[in-house]
Amino acid sequence: MITVATLGPENSHAWQAASRYAPAAPLKIYPHTSALIDGFIQGESKIAVVPVYNTRAGENKKFFRLFDRIKKGYWIDNIVLPANLSLGTFDPDSRPVDLEVLVGKRSVFRQSGEYIGNTFPDIALLSVHDLDQHIRRIREQGQKRHGVVGSEEMLKAHGLHILEREIAPHNRTRYAVLGPELAVPTGYDATAFITRPLDDRVGMLVDILGEFSRRGINILDMRSESDIKTQKLQIYIEAEGHIQDEVMSGAIAHVEKRIIGRSGSIRVLGSFPRVDMRTKYIKSFGFIGTGDMSTWFADRLENEGYRIFMSGRSTELRPAEMIAQVDVVMICVPISATVATIEEYGPLIEEGKALVLLAGESETTLNAALEVTGSGVEVMLVHNLWGPQAATMKDKNVIVVRTSRSGRFCSEFEAFLYKHGADIFQDAPAKHDLLMGVGQKLPTVISVALAMTLEANGITADDIASHCTLTSLYPILAMARVHSQNPRTYAEIMATSGDSRKIVHDFAANIDRVIGMADQARIGELCRMIDRNSSHLTTEFLDARMGQAKAVDEVLGKMI
Repeated sequence: MITVATLGPENSHAWQAASRYAPAAPLKIYPHTSALIDGFIQGESKIAVVPVYNTRAGENKKFFRLFDRIKKGYWIDNIVLPANLSLGTFDPDSRPVDLEVLVGKRSVFRQSGEYIGNTFPDIALLSVHDLDQHIRRIREQGQKRHGVVGSEEMLKAHGLHILEREIAPHNRTRYAVLGPELAVPTGYDATAFITRPLDDRVGMLVDILGEFSRRGINILDMRSESDIKTQKLQIYIEAEGHIQDEVMSGAIAHVEKRIIGRSGSIRVLGSFPRVDMRTKYIKSFGFIGTGDMSTWFADRLENEGYRIFMSGRSTELRPAEMIAQVDVVMICVPISATVATIEEYGPLIEEGKALVLLAGESETTLNAALEVTGSGVEVMLVHNLWGPQAATMKDKNVIVVRTSRSGRFCSEFEAFLYKHGADIFQDAPAKHDLLMGVGQKLPTVISVALAMTLEANGITADDIASHCTLTSLYPILAMARVHSQNPRTYAEIMATSGDSRKIVHDFAANIDRVIGMADQARIGELCRMIDRNSSHLTTEFLDARMGQAKAVDEVLGKMI
């Protein structure tokens, strides 16, 4: 049977973590981390469980030296354990004012530092490696003015009396599980690696991180430290994905070869099921609608560890059956079918769950959702301004329309968008529809009308190419985009109701006015109108957009 090495004493948090990882395995206890690592290196145990991070104390201070010593074996898994600390005494009648010395491990004192500072500002702290031995010694010497900080289970196992419980709230520790072989991929993994000591170069760290960002790999943790011997920089990175994933192995190979420029400069510590120290409330998402955008979001949510259910007209799993199995219902169907879908399935969503609408029309859609769902159902609308061809959300706009019933489930989904790099904008329903009239509906209407005008006047593609300036090419490009993709998508955009219609009708009225003034050669009035428009748009806006236009012009100029 495989022996698991961990830190003592028995019933300590590390001991509990090792027991949770391998309940049936015999545990070999070591007094401190250095002895534990030595035992693992020398083969005294196949598995070692070692603390690497605590929510209150931060990372293990010996982090780099710890992994630098492990030349064989891999980081294969993690255990995250609540570290509930208590204060124990040898005398059942002891009060806090009676204590003169607190005994515990150094890590425990760091975790409970706030409590100790507030309750015992002048007390002596005795940091020990072998807590078992010191508790026995204190009892033998009858030193009743000593208190011990540790897990409640450990204190009780030594016959101590609990004076105070939960002295370090929100305290959790992450333990790395070390083993002899690389862990197999699970689909929800992370890879940790560390560089050898690196020569100084301006921008080295930025270039390394940029390579992962460019490939869409999220960095979970990064830290650096100077090597003790050489004082050269070492970098530790933990990133999403398994080392056997092509995108991960390719990124590491590129960093070694092109950025650091030295073979063997990166040592992979291991790949393991991803651990999230944050609290997640959502376990599962269910999609109504199986189109490309639903699949796009489903793939990314599944990669975050959520269970995903897909339902639609062509799936064996029916929406009504799916709704009962998930925490969050996602409706992602054509705009014209959204309200009817909400009215059909919204009443089936149970209290305490959430409905997130992936939709382009806000006010009518949200009104329907709030009307047909129970008061305990969270409701939010998300309008992503990209299509399923996008590789990532990074630097892309998304509109989030929250309601009075948007709660922690909705916030968790919004955090998912933020994590993946989306630029999030908050709108009220009416404002969203009005602005989308400008951002989507009007440009689509103009593109379709422009194509119709070209046809009516017998203007060909060759004519356009030979007579376009860079400025006139912008609407031509928009027209090409609309007419080279799914026509149903753009027809749905043009048919949206709400305040987006007002934008189009106001534009039609204004273009008639401008045409009339132009036909009458009212040059002065047209100039004043342009000046008034410029004042409304503001100098800051115009300067920023001109900067973008010049950048686009530079690219387009090379293509023409």
